[in-house]
Amino acid sequence: KKTLLPLLREETSSFIFPCNPAVQRPELQHMVMELLRCIPLLLFLLFICGLDHFIFSILSIIQHHSFIEYSYQTSHHLSVNVMGASLMADLLRSTIGALNASLDTEVETSNLVCLPQPTGMTRQQYLNTCLPLGALALLCLVQVYPFRLRRAIASFFFPKREKTRVLFLYNKLLRQRKNFLYLQRGRVARQARQPPGLGTLLLQRCRQRWPWLRRCLRQRCTLCGTPETPQHQPCPNPDCVALYCEWCW
Repeated sequence: KKTLLPLLREETSSFIFPCNPAVQRPELQHMVMELLRCIPLLLFLLFICGLDHFIFSILSIIQHHSFIEYSYQTSHHLSVNVMGASLMADLLRSTIGALNASLDTEVETSNLVCLPQPTGMTRQQYLNTCLPLGALALLCLVQVYPFRLRRAIASFFFPKREKTRVLFLYNKLLRQRKNFLYLQRGRVARQARQPPGLGTLLLQRCRQRWPWLRRCLRQRCTLCGTPETPQHQPCPNPDCVALYCEWCW
């Protein structure tokens, strides 16, 4: 609860607030990892679709440029004429005359049966293929909200365990805050021992000489770096020009 231990600005980024609709920093890291796992599936799907289109293009070129049509025509005429009016001529006309024949042949054929008949995928089929992957990516974005219910469900069934977890978190925050203040004191002390740069001295002189420039040349908090506001507290040491925001102070 906020009344028990108000969180500092640096500490709020490591917690998840269930009532906040925005995706928060701890959830963002998990969500990015889940989305990165979808990249191999996306690459595999693009490879399969590209291979399908490539094979279809090759087969379509073969179908349109390898078509051959054959046309075969032949004509056969046989006519035997026997002249004369004798008995032998009549006999020959009756026997050899049966050999007279006339035949016209015309054949047309092609290799259409042997050619491939490719059928390309439509846009709807491509969309249906990519739809499961899109649904998976959408679930990776939406899953952060159902995951927030895990703590509430666990606290409902195990209230004593929830109380233990809250006490552990409270003590952990106190230890981290103590170490944080110790580290920040050391950092500020080291920063104070260093001589100020030329730009810092020029900025201080301008602020002292022309107070109306403070709105444009605002200082920042020594610890967190937030821009200067009326709530910022200067260091009580007159020789120190450090400035602290309300939380850090």
